[in-house]
Amino acid sequence: MKLITMVIVGLLAVPQLFGGADDWPRFRGAQGGGVAEGHELPLEFDIPEGDGVLWRADVPGLGLSSPVIWGERLFVTTAVSESDDGALRTGLYGDIASVTDESEHSWKTLAFDKRSGELLWERELHRGVPAVKRHAKSSHASATAATDGERLVVFFGSEGLHCLDLDGNILWSKQFGVLDAGFFVYPEAQWEFGNSPVIYDGKVIVLADVQQGGFLAALRLEDGEELWRVPRHDVPTWGAPLVVATGERTQVVVNGWRHSGGYDLETGEEIWRVDGGGDLPVPSPIYGDGRFYFTSAHGSQAPVFAVADSARGFTNLSEGETDGLAWIARRKGAYMATPLLLDGLLYVVRWNGILVCLNPETGEVVYEKRVRSGAYTASPVGGDGKIYVANEEGDILTVRSGTEFEVLSRTTTPDPILASPAISEGVLYFRTGREMIAIGQ
Repeated sequence: MKLITMVIVGLLAVPQLFGGADDWPRFRGAQGGGVAEGHELPLEFDIPEGDGVLWRADVPGLGLSSPVIWGERLFVTTAVSESDDGALRTGLYGDIASVTDESEHSWKTLAFDKRSGELLWERELHRGVPAVKRHAKSSHASATAATDGERLVVFFGSEGLHCLDLDGNILWSKQFGVLDAGFFVYPEAQWEFGNSPVIYDGKVIVLADVQQGGFLAALRLEDGEELWRVPRHDVPTWGAPLVVATGERTQVVVNGWRHSGGYDLETGEEIWRVDGGGDLPVPSPIYGDGRFYFTSAHGSQAPVFAVADSARGFTNLSEGETDGLAWIARRKGAYMATPLLLDGLLYVVRWNGILVCLNPETGEVVYEKRVRSGAYTASPVGGDGKIYVANEEGDILTVRSGTEFEVLSRTTTPDPILASPAISEGVLYFRTGREMIAIGQ
């Protein structure tokens, strides 16, 4: 492990609903928006030369989960195969086949000092042969963890939901049986689980859109007791839920193909629903200015659309209905990456490297430009007038936010990047195929 700076581990932040301004407590930070403000973010950095690299730390195994941060600690999950079959097949291709690896795996959570990269602890949470296979561009540890500053929740799909304290002690675990996510047209093509959990107001929200028996549920964070569960009759999805307080009700909002929609946080009751869009939903919904934003791009429609947070009822987008939507932009959607709402504009990174900038009030396209060729799975993050976009080949580009497209800088890594980065106190944290890299001033 290569360490460039060393600091003493600080005290953990006091738990809050979304964490402090410098915490990144779930997939893409507070409320999943991918935005961190309040600090100057790096502009020029060169990873091969080490310019701007604060530290690098090895991460064993294969995991595509994103890092989460609370206080001075960074957490990430991984799955280590005894056969060392951790290869990823990156690029623009449509092969649906699964990877066959029947060796024993170890599912782990690792904690690092966010300032130095020092490994603080490593905890094995499950050991065995994976219950389902993965795609060549997936892993057995793709769901991002979530924390409230006291507890850390990690979801390994068929290998269980686990709750730890921030020192790595296991508090409770819960099994849901086999959670098989794959291609609904050809169920034998197993692609592994990827729905990340969310913590909100003492509850763990888990989405399990799988081939059979899909559900959305709320569990008590303290002990894992199930508070409610509602069935989901959708195809497999790989996004994270979003929890937003809207008026008199707090909504749990999820992306889907047959069922994107909002549920009541306290009861699980359905509030509104949209049928249609892309048929392999990977991006998570985001929220801003009174609207929920969705995208998915597999299939004929590939839309980006917005729904007002006051929505009620049912919209059948599959049948051409749009009355329940604030707006829709067809054929502009992202297959993998979750959108970014920054500085009054909505950014969508399409799988082939096209960056679409839209007016979030109307859905009107502001510009549509290619960032760089390649395949894009990681979601963009940003702040301080900058957007960070990474492709699977390891290219990292900094784009200026605004109505005019401008690439400000570019660097690269020798390893692929499929996990979405985290930001804390002006530092970018990128997970590559083999390591964590911290980039700062």
